[in-house]
Amino acid sequence: MRKTLCFAALLGALSLSPLAHAEQADRSKPVKITADRVSVDDKNKVQIFEGSVVLTQGTLTLHADKIVVSQDQDGFQKGVATSGAGGLARFRQKREAKSEYIEGEAERIVYNAKNDTAQLFNRAKVVSGGRDEVSGQYIDYDGYNEIYQATNGPNATVVSNAKSRVSVTIQPKKSGAKPAASAP
Repeated sequence: MRKTLCFAALLGALSLSPLAHAEQADRSKPVKITADRVSVDDKNKVQIFEGSVVLTQGTLTLHADKIVVSQDQDGFQKGVATSGAGGLARFRQKREAKSEYIEGEAERIVYNAKNDTAQLFNRAKVVSGGRDEVSGQYIDYDGYNEIYQATNGPNATVVSNAKSRVSVTIQPKKSGAKPAASAP
């Protein structure tokens, strides 16, 4: 019973402390991509950027070895960022109305603009405001609803008795108030 209450308290704390609320103005900014190579398939609406790829859009910066961008019939884009040779794809973005950033990394990051979701696969980690941290083998973040899920197995699976586990660190919020003096 006590473990259940502790788990419920942790889930409550996570729901009150959003992992990230990205800068909304970024969506209206142009996307700029630099890379060593680019391949464009206009017929199938696919672009492949390779070699030290850097994508920027407003306050968002994404670094990867390769980014594949595809576009659906409605014009929505989906991007898959990967890094080879044991490296990690990384992103950084300013949080809405705060002087804080959200940073994330994983072997593969998939972003879908249609539903504003990001999926981080394998060795996934997200840090919000330089303090709060979530890590696991898979992290799914719904930016529209500010909901996320992390699991210890690939593709949202949970592996019983796995060596790796989901890890969450929530730092206490700073407050200007001093704790009340204890009575003698």
